[in-house]
Amino acid sequence: MTQPAPVRRVALALATARLPVLPLREGKVPVGNCPACTGNACGGRPNMKTAGPCTCPAPCHAWAAATTDPRVITSPAWAPAWREAAAVAYHPGGAGLTVVDLDNADAIAWARQNLPATRTVPTTRGQHWIYRGAMPSANGVRPGIDIKSLSQYARWLGPGTGRMTALPPAVRALVVKEDATPARRGVASSLSRATWDRTVATGCRHTERYVRAGLERGLDLIRSHTESGAGSQAFGVARFLAAQHTACPGPCGLDAIGEEITAAAVQVGVPEPYARRAVANGYRTAREHAA
Repeated sequence: MTQPAPVRRVALALATARLPVLPLREGKVPVGNCPACTGNACGGRPNMKTAGPCTCPAPCHAWAAATTDPRVITSPAWAPAWREAAAVAYHPGGAGLTVVDLDNADAIAWARQNLPATRTVPTTRGQHWIYRGAMPSANGVRPGIDIKSLSQYARWLGPGTGRMTALPPAVRALVVKEDATPARRGVASSLSRATWDRTVATGCRHTERYVRAGLERGLDLIRSHTESGAGSQAFGVARFLAAQHTACPGPCGLDAIGEEITAAAVQVGVPEPYARRAVANGYRTAREHAA
């Protein structure tokens, strides 16, 4: 019987350990899409921003092709991909994991000071820190740092060393840009002090009903992210709501709106300092875009 190629043997071993795998070509890139999906003629997977398998018989749509099914891995449709494969990748989010990809020495030094120790895997230029738990993927969350989880793949470089720990709030919060922007002046330290109403928005050109309806929709969106992503949603809601007021003479009560956004994020587990930073960054981004 013909033995499987070394790369495929590694993939099968990882799949047995319940790690979804896919082949990588030279250059650490996945194989091209199948003929029906070449050039994204298929329109792309309907849910590319969420974890889940690709239904194409050949490995297609990068991380979405990752599987633990040995019948798929050894199928004729996957055989050409393994013949040109130079490495194996895995889908962290599909295994309930998050990889913090540290690309250089400065990024590693930052992680050692700010993140809890966990399983560590050496890479060509840096390290992968692997945590137990999945979250949205994001590139460039800090200089030299990417988050690989629900919608990215990571190259398999070995099991690493150290005990894998649970995904901490500090890593989840990295999906909100880590800028040195301080919290806006006037933001109260108590989460229960400020709520928005017309009395704090004497210079706003919008009706109270309009502002309140938009704010409530945003708060509901943040509260719906009970597992992950609430920090990013707080940033987006703050940015969107602030953009609605850039043409107002002011004041519009944005400090009170920010308090309500912060409270909603904290309610679903976002650390208060990161929630406040998300709001401040959202407001700053809206101001810069308007300028």
